[in-house]
Amino acid sequence: MAAARTESIPEGHGRIEDVDVSAEMQDSFLEYAYSVIYSRALPDARDGLKPVQRRILFQMADMGLRPDRGHVKSARVVGEVMGKLHPHGDSAIYDALVRLAQPFALRVPLVDGHGNFGSLDDGPAAARYTEARLAPAALALTENLDEDVVDFIPNYDGQFQQPDVLPAAFPNLLVNGTTGIAVGMATNMAPHNLIEVVAAAIHLLDNPDASTADLMQFVPGPDLPGGGIIVGLDGIREAYETGRGTFRTRAKVSVESLGPRRTGLVVTELPYMVGAERVIEKIKDAVNAKKLTGIADLNDLTDRNHGLRLVIGIKTGFDPNAVLEQLYRLTPLEDSFGINNVALVDGQPQTLGLKPLLRVYLDHRLSVVTRRSSFRLARKQERLHLVEGLLIAILDIDEVIQVIRASDDGEQARTKLMSVFDLSQPQAEYILELRLRRLTRFSRIELETERDTLKKEIADLEALLGSDTMLRAQVARELDAAADTFGTPRRTLLLNGGPVTPRSRAAAPADLQIADAPCRVFLSATGRLV
Repeated sequence: MAAARTESIPEGHGRIEDVDVSAEMQDSFLEYAYSVIYSRALPDARDGLKPVQRRILFQMADMGLRPDRGHVKSARVVGEVMGKLHPHGDSAIYDALVRLAQPFALRVPLVDGHGNFGSLDDGPAAARYTEARLAPAALALTENLDEDVVDFIPNYDGQFQQPDVLPAAFPNLLVNGTTGIAVGMATNMAPHNLIEVVAAAIHLLDNPDASTADLMQFVPGPDLPGGGIIVGLDGIREAYETGRGTFRTRAKVSVESLGPRRTGLVVTELPYMVGAERVIEKIKDAVNAKKLTGIADLNDLTDRNHGLRLVIGIKTGFDPNAVLEQLYRLTPLEDSFGINNVALVDGQPQTLGLKPLLRVYLDHRLSVVTRRSSFRLARKQERLHLVEGLLIAILDIDEVIQVIRASDDGEQARTKLMSVFDLSQPQAEYILELRLRRLTRFSRIELETERDTLKKEIADLEALLGSDTMLRAQVARELDAAADTFGTPRRTLLLNGGPVTPRSRAAAPADLQIADAPCRVFLSATGRLV
């Protein structure tokens, strides 16, 4: 199959070229797929960010939107990102910004949002109504960008520079997880506890041959933002080994007394990304369809002070635990999460287990600390060179002034200073730019103190760069500091056992769907079973 395509050729010249439509479609589709995979849907395994997320954080840092400063309109942030770095439409940018600010989506939010940034049941307000600034954790991802810690690449039109990856002071990909759909592949990663992930990273740093089982002593499973209960660890263990696996999450439910002879189920935590309104709707549908029995009433008592509180009244004569088993089976109070750890490694999509994910991050962090130390060493050596030249000038300041006064221009003065005092060109230039107030005796003491401090710092940096052990120890210290600053206790309870599944999926009386457990049956003298 072929189609005709007329090329744009100067007037007076015309040509029609036949092209194969299937070949054209294949080439165009491959270009589109490549763009989606590498520029939109998949995160980088080093900093755990997709391009749009990385550009948002970098641009907000460049705008000075630090946690100690005021919020600005989200529309302004979106405009800056779209105009300078991400020309793919404002809605995509704002959606990414909103997710970075949602505490129920990320374990450690990276944007501090002010206004309605949505909930599990409702979307956010428009960008013109909300405000944003960087969260403290985002500073740890963007710090030291001015110290040559990562490579910078041109933006879409070559006018600005943007980082190819962020320094990432903590393993953001494991901590916050991600989700994305590309062409022919997808990624879905669960959030984890920062303190646990850092402990595992440090263990791997000290023990490169550690197994996945060793690392699971530190990271036993995901830690979801909304808490809840993870039932069964087999799928998690498989995901940590192969990069793919499934686990089930349950709501945190307690049986409480609601009044005289009244019992109810109180839901205080829900599975990951499940909203209360969705649960209520499913319960009502199941009750109306006669699939769920034993429910007397349903009240949503959620508020800002006490958090989620969904109260399910149980009819008299029904076992609350049996009703709860029905709720797990028929409603989103029990949900499944499929782990698919697909991320970009050296520009290629790969499916990674727990150990490879930590290894990629640690290699990146070692590179960041090495480049930062090399940058600081070069700057301190340059400064020491200038300070030593300035001390020479202060010791013979009268002669320096005489040489300068005897010169016809700055070029001649610089040449004479270099010749008379054996100075380098940068030292001579620095002396010529010296202010007279720096020529006091007190300034000389300050310079000598600065010289001694610089020499010590240079020696420390050279020792750090010359020792792999010291370099790894430095990375471990910084990871520990990040965990101490941003880490919080575990929220999700892990149960190493599967949920009880009724032998038949057919609807059965609530008082018969009780979890298998040891029990005793008594036959009374009147012939009744108790």
